[in-house]
Amino acid sequence: MPYEVQGVVSRAKGEPVSLETVVVPDPGPGEAVVNVQACGVCHTDLHYREGGINDEFPFLLGHEAAGVVEAVGEGVTDLEPGDYVILNWRAVCGTCRACKRGKPWYCFSTFNAAQPMTLADGTKLSPALGVGAFLEKTLVHSGQCTKVNREAEPAVAGLLGCGVMAGLGAAINTGAVTRGDSVAVIGCGGVGDAAIAGAKLAGATTIVAIDTDDRKLAWAKDFGATHTLNSRGLSEEQVVEAMQDATNSFGPDVVIDAVGRPETWRQAFYGRDLAGTVVLVGVPTPDMRLNDLPLIDFFSRGGSLKSSWYGDCLPSRDFPMLVDLYLQGRLPLDKFVTERIGVDGVEQAFERMHHGDVLRSVVTF
Repeated sequence: MPYEVQGVVSRAKGEPVSLETVVVPDPGPGEAVVNVQACGVCHTDLHYREGGINDEFPFLLGHEAAGVVEAVGEGVTDLEPGDYVILNWRAVCGTCRACKRGKPWYCFSTFNAAQPMTLADGTKLSPALGVGAFLEKTLVHSGQCTKVNREAEPAVAGLLGCGVMAGLGAAINTGAVTRGDSVAVIGCGGVGDAAIAGAKLAGATTIVAIDTDDRKLAWAKDFGATHTLNSRGLSEEQVVEAMQDATNSFGPDVVIDAVGRPETWRQAFYGRDLAGTVVLVGVPTPDMRLNDLPLIDFFSRGGSLKSSWYGDCLPSRDFPMLVDLYLQGRLPLDKFVTERIGVDGVEQAFERMHHGDVLRSVVTF
């Protein structure tokens, strides 16, 4: 029998979200209904509200979630009611060309639930990143559920579902940071600080945090930054020079751009060491362009220029490992949780996010 719960819905571009009745169907083949216990308020949710992802309104927002499986559909054999899970938005298919090449983190045919969740009048909802978790129960594909140690608090564990995983993975998976490396991270919000935490976990000895907000730079030090730079008003050349000054004049081995703007990418490109790595994890807007970058500079500097999709993570591999590291006291995931709020507080959380007052607001049920 379908469930009726209250969920956060974005009906039109730029308009405040509303709390509305959402109908969640019983799980069909390959699907699961999850009792959501906590869900982080991610910048991607705000992008949906602002029409920055697509125009398939109305959206059911929320996707950084943890909870307990309520029911599973036909054919689901690796989940059962009562399992404690983190939701993910890249349930790998196992059959596409990336999966067959042994690189499932690049899966080109990921799964979502086949059935729609709807408003009370039958209007179909577009769930954010195929999840939709600002509500007490949600319907997902079973492959979007990753079982983890239930000792991890849901408000903390759920953050691995998107932004924190993106940053950690940008450092550990995409950037392949290892012992003794030097790293710079441009942009010290939730994703950037996660990249800093990941670089520290991987053994980086020098970690340069770059931002235009002193509050964010203070947070970055809490996650492991050894050097900080407020780049407000500085030229590209000054930022590049500061990165090099912090790394014996060479430049960092890995520079992670967690902002995703042409000017920050150029800082990363020119600030890294020769044959160093640039990782783009901040998401650009479609109108952004790289202009007047000499092709000879690509050749003469060598190295790697990478984009990081969801931290190049494989949820079944990475989520349980990172939760265990958190429970061992080696990964400070709890520091990302700035506040816990009710499901009726999402619009206000967007405002605090816009002003840079929080790393993560987390809706708890």
